[in-house]
Parts: sequence; C-alpha cells; structure tokens
Amino acid sequence: MQTCLTLITNPAGPPLTHSHMRAAGAALERAGAALGEPDWLAPDIACDLPFNGPSPSEAALIARAALAGWPIDLFAQHTTNRRKRVLVADMDSTMINVECIDELTDQLDIKPRIAAITERAMRGELDFASSLKERVALLAGLSEQVIEVVWRDRVRLNPGARELVQTMRGHGAQTLLVSGGFTHFTTRVREAAGFHEDHANRLIMKDSCLTGEVAQPILGAEAKLETLKAACAAANVGLEAALAVGDGANDAGMIKAAGLGVAYHAKPMLKFIARAVIDHGDLTALLYLQGYRRTEFRA
Repeated sequence: MQTCLTLITNPAGPPLTHSHMRAAGAALERAGAALGEPDWLAPDIACDLPFNGPSPSEAALIARAALAGWPIDLFAQHTTNRRKRVLVADMDSTMINVECIDELTDQLDIKPRIAAITERAMRGELDFASSLKERVALLAGLSEQVIEVVWRDRVRLNPGARELVQTMRGHGAQTLLVSGGFTHFTTRVREAAGFHEDHANRLIMKDSCLTGEVAQPILGAEAKLETLKAACAAANVGLEAALAVGDGANDAGMIKAAGLGVAYHAKPMLKFIARAVIDHGDLTALLYLQGYRRTEFRA
C-alpha cells in the first residue's frame, strides 16, 4: 500500500524548501525507507514525499525529529481514499478567529472571568454543558444589537476557511459546521464560508434581549459526534470517509471517530488524540493533507 509524508508550512510564513524535504527524506532512508520523487502540491508551501518501509506513525516521528525547530506541519498516511467525502468543522477558534461567547461578555466588561471558564471547558477540565449554562446566564439583558456589533467588529473567518469548504464542496463533499457556540453566529459563518449546514446552540431572547438561557438540549461533544455519524449515513459513506476538525475538548469524540481527525491550533489534550495536528499552517493545510493541489482550490 502506497504511503506518503506530507510537509506543510503556513503560506504567510517561511517557505518550505527542498532542503527541508531532503532532511526528512534522508532521515527516512536511514530508517530503511524507500523513497519516491517529491510531489509539490504548492510551491514553497506543501509537498508529498512517497515512501515505503516504516509505518506512517513511525515515519512521522522520524521526520518530526529531523525537522525539529522548523515551523512545519507534517503527516504520514496511506494514500488510499485520501480525499474525504464529509467535512464536519468546529466554529470558534477553528473556522473563525474568536470564541464568540468571550466576545459577547467583553461587552459587559467580564471577558477575563468568562474567558477563563471557556479555556477550562475547552481543555476538558469542566463539564461543557454546565459551563455553557453558567456563562450564558451572565449574558442576561444583552441586546440583540450588541450581538450584531460583535459579529461586525470581532468575528472573521480564519485564513483558508472559505477555500477549505468551497474546495471540498466543489469536489462533492458534504460540509457541516457544528458548534457548541450559537446559531446567531453559525448561520452567518455557514453563509460566509459556504457550508451546506450549520448546527449550534440557540440563545433564548425576549424583547430583543438575551434572557440568560440557552435552549435545550445543549449541543456539546456527544451531539457533534452524532452529527458526524448522521452526515456520513446521509452521504452513504463510512466514518473513514470523513474529515473532522476542531480545537478543544468537546471536539474529541468526532476527531477520534473520523477517518481524518485534525487538531487545528488546538489544546494539548486534543492534539494527543488526533491523527493529524496542524500547529503552523492555515486551514488550507487540511486540503493538502487530502492531496489537493493549490491549482484545485476554490474560493
């Protein structure tokens, strides 16, 4: 079975060079690998190095040691069925640049207090549903206008977000945004990035203000996993044909279940369980992991 090692850098950072590829290749050869010719998916950004010999996990460890200190993401895998048919993505700090609940609480001058709770929940130190209800309760009385201001002034798609969704969608994949955040934001992010669907929690409002309550049931880790399973069933594919990406503890279930689970600029516990870890690249890295070439990207 053909295997390959993919090296990826951030398009906005230092380039990936032939020297990097030679260093990784030499390390693999010393471990008994037989190498193929490097295949540049994007000049200066991403390259596949085919190999036979060590297992993918062994090859990744060998290459990571050879490239220690360089801002390069890498992943080794079998190349059969490499392109995924389903994309399920987290929103806050994954597809967008902020945690929306933290930005809402900033309007009440309690952002540091709430951000600390959010951070502990995302690290898996607090029960997500309980922590969400606790944080939302502190939003009572916040007007719908403030939500509009946060959307307009604070929320941005992360680099590569639209390219990721549009390219996979354009090549036939089903694309879903699933968040422990709020529908006030997911509906807009869905439209901005081009997802087929969005799933999130609904904040209860009365007289155009938040009541401090969130509609039940709360969408957390289990609901994200169930959404992934349902999406695969609807597409008539197995979980191995899915890509799931997130950054925090409530993404763990879907990350572990998906054929390609990616921890994106993530908390340590998620990086520990994910098959692929992207610490440096932008969201287009997820396309290179699937073997897409830069010339195939859509936006």
